[in-house]
Amino acid sequence: HWMHSHLGLQEQRLLAAPLIVHETAKPLFDEQEHVVMLHDFTFRDPQEILDGLKGGGGQMMKSMPGMAMGSDIMFDAMLANDRTLNDPEILRAEPGGNLHLRIINGCAATNMWIDLGSLEGRLVAVDGNTVLPIKASRFPLAIAQRADIRLQLPAGSGSWPILFQAEGDTLRSGVIVQAGNGQVEKLADRGPSGASLDVEMETRLQSLAQVPDEPVSHSELVTLTGDDQTYSWGFNGQPMMMHEVLFRVREGERVELTLHNLTGMAHPMHLHGHYFKVVGLGQKRISGAVRDTILVLPDTSVTLQFDANNPGNWAFHCHHLYHMNSGMMAAMAYQGAA
Repeated sequence: HWMHSHLGLQEQRLLAAPLIVHETAKPLFDEQEHVVMLHDFTFRDPQEILDGLKGGGGQMMKSMPGMAMGSDIMFDAMLANDRTLNDPEILRAEPGGNLHLRIINGCAATNMWIDLGSLEGRLVAVDGNTVLPIKASRFPLAIAQRADIRLQLPAGSGSWPILFQAEGDTLRSGVIVQAGNGQVEKLADRGPSGASLDVEMETRLQSLAQVPDEPVSHSELVTLTGDDQTYSWGFNGQPMMMHEVLFRVREGERVELTLHNLTGMAHPMHLHGHYFKVVGLGQKRISGAVRDTILVLPDTSVTLQFDANNPGNWAFHCHHLYHMNSGMMAAMAYQGAA
């Protein structure tokens, strides 16, 4: 997990930290654990950036034909544990050892790709919830999402870069895993432009936890609306803020929430105080992962189910910091909650 400021634009100033919760008193596996927190960094004042976006300044990256969909902001650097590839963190490991990477996308406005290079890893958890392991060398990680990846290093000395490539941009960050006398090579902080994130991995994710199969007692449809011309974002055609109630639920209900993105940008949607199960991507029903943040691509829909078991008023928002602060943040309220 992770924690961060929700006051204004402070998150862009890196006011965030990891929060790792171990499920058992003793490790279940003989492995080395390492936390990597990602940030997009700018020297500019975040308020200046937002003012520029509202004045039409967000078009510079999306106006190029054929460019992958990415952030609508140009950053100065991507950081992994507050460092660039000019001076990356070197993670010392045992040859042939087991490594558990806990990766947190703490970026304000950038979706990322995790690239293990020549290594193959097993994705074992998303957003702190276990999934049936998926083997790959490349994994998508939307803003605010987390990924737990286990991998075994080759025997003998060597070094292996773990890179984090920004979607729709050439900027990247990374950490270097070094075993034995492995030589660490210098890497540029720019690489090939990162492709757009898609839902291919999401369709393959399956929760390891058994979610009780209960009938849906409450359904909600929420449209994600707005445009990058006026930079006014919102729900169901209206800009909103946290004190405004988007929808209400009753304690004990099984809620099915469908999010339909009518905009030209992807939105990482986050619900506070609850986990949800991904049960639909577009028209396709799935039995997917249990998460707290889901990326809703342009002109698509995602369907989620969760149990209303935590009474109160809870924030529901896009985790793109500048979308959130331009109207895409509201509250889910329990009936009768104080």
